[in-house]
Formats: sequence, structure tokens, C-alpha cells
Amino acid sequence: MTTDPKLPVENGPAAPAPPAPTDNSAWLLNPPPPAAHAQSGLQLWLHRTSVFLFVLISAIAGVLLLILPWTPEWTDNYLLLTYPWLRTLISTGFFRGLCSGLGLLDIWIGFWEALHYHDHQ
Repeated sequence: MTTDPKLPVENGPAAPAPPAPTDNSAWLLNPPPPAAHAQSGLQLWLHRTSVFLFVLISAIAGVLLLILPWTPEWTDNYLLLTYPWLRTLISTGFFRGLCSGLGLLDIWIGFWEALHYHDHQ
């Protein structure tokens, strides 16, 4: 008859259980490794660069959406010559205001990200 190696041996002496730690002395002798979310130098600079590019693109797109709908180039462009109904739609004040509002929102999001940025170290 074969026995399962996972089952305890019935006839042999029982192995003593390891003592349960009662204090933090084991932690003091063997501190845990650094946090898993700590980033290397390259990862940190890539993260900083991506945040900078996000803020820059948000600010540029926001300024364009804020100013461009109120210029003559908004309705007098070559792409709208074949679609007069679309030209009429985007020349309304409501649509221009909607685009400018999205521009303000885009600027606000970009600056919010810039002000609330912090390194994860």
C-alpha cells in the first residue's frame, strides 16, 4: 500500500510547530523590501514627461477651442463648402459657445493635473 506524502505520518513523532511571533522583533531584524510602487529613475522621468505632455496638449487644445470658434476661419474653411447644413450648424452661437466651454474645461483639466501632480517615491 502506498501512502500520500501530503498526509501526516500516523506512527512517527509529530514535528514541533514553529513558535508564533509575539512581537515585531522579526520585522526589525528582516525589514520588508522597498515598496512595490517605488519607481526607477527612468520610469519616474517617463511619468514626469507624460504628465508634462498631457498638460501641454490640454492647454494648447483648450486655447484653440476657446478662441478658434469666434474667428472667421471657423466657418470660411474649405472643408465646409460641400456641406452647407454643417456650416450653418457650426456658425450658430450655441455651437461656438459649446466649443469654447469645452476649451475652458480642457484648460481647467490640464492645470488641475499640473497642480495635483506628485511623485510616487
